[in-house]
Amino acid sequence: MGGVQSALNPAGPQAGDIATLTWWFLGVCTLVYVAVIAATAWAIFRRRAASDDSPETTAWLARGVVGAVGVTIVILVALTVSSVVAGRGLTSATGSEPVVVDVIGYQWWWEFQYRSSNPSEIVNSPNELHIPVGVPVGIRAISRDVIHSFWVPRLHGKRDLIPGIETSMWIQADRPGVYRGQCAEFCGHQHAHMAFVVVAEPADAFQSWLAHQRRGAPSPSNADQQRGHDVFMGGACVMCHTIRGTTAGSRIGPDLTHVAGRQTIAAGTLPTSREHLARWVVDPQAIKPGNRMPPNPMSDADLQALLTYLETLR
Repeated sequence: MGGVQSALNPAGPQAGDIATLTWWFLGVCTLVYVAVIAATAWAIFRRRAASDDSPETTAWLARGVVGAVGVTIVILVALTVSSVVAGRGLTSATGSEPVVVDVIGYQWWWEFQYRSSNPSEIVNSPNELHIPVGVPVGIRAISRDVIHSFWVPRLHGKRDLIPGIETSMWIQADRPGVYRGQCAEFCGHQHAHMAFVVVAEPADAFQSWLAHQRRGAPSPSNADQQRGHDVFMGGACVMCHTIRGTTAGSRIGPDLTHVAGRQTIAAGTLPTSREHLARWVVDPQAIKPGNRMPPNPMSDADLQALLTYLETLR
């Protein structure tokens, strides 16, 4: 129950409502189960009495059946009402959401886009969603290929992403932390490796992160970084990725402007490190078979220079 993806260890109001409802359902169903088993055991093991066929016993049994049916109806109605009440609180926040994020699902990664009236301030944060603590965050979700499902068990229930249809929800974290999420709808070969993290942080830290994300990539400051920059721009990488502040502007793959500052790569498959970046760049199919990124064979000198450049993208 205390795991990183436990829906019974809530960290937000919606997840709290879901957990409370789950415990109520579990408790009531357990009591009903015990009562039914006890009544069944009593009926099996009691000795038959001479009075069992009397009109009084028949009337008593009839009253018992009617009472049991009545209790069952009351329980079902109560559970239905509690489920409806809890469900209403999951769909829309009270008041307007000061932060709205576009969630876009791809095979097999996530794009979190922070909108702005100024196009130059639009921020893309692949596979890592940052939110301020204690603030309802509006989610506008859509898929670009197949059906996906956005799920952060400790913050909210599941919400499907349908190609061509925008769906809305909201999430809120009541305390700082890193919460793991994943796709909860089978979407192909690498469905199990379509994860992300939600970083909930105080409002000032969130605003600092957002301001940093709006900056472009730094220019190379030494020969190794410059060589790595040239390897990136002169190879296949530039055909799929964006690095703001450079001429790389493709939207096929994740935005790499701040790739080294993220906690994971390959949609939660590997923690971000130089070693893992090297493995992913050279042969991503060996790590995540079927993903859209092709192998990139290159000399060790070029690879090391490229890694040095990528490590500056924080």
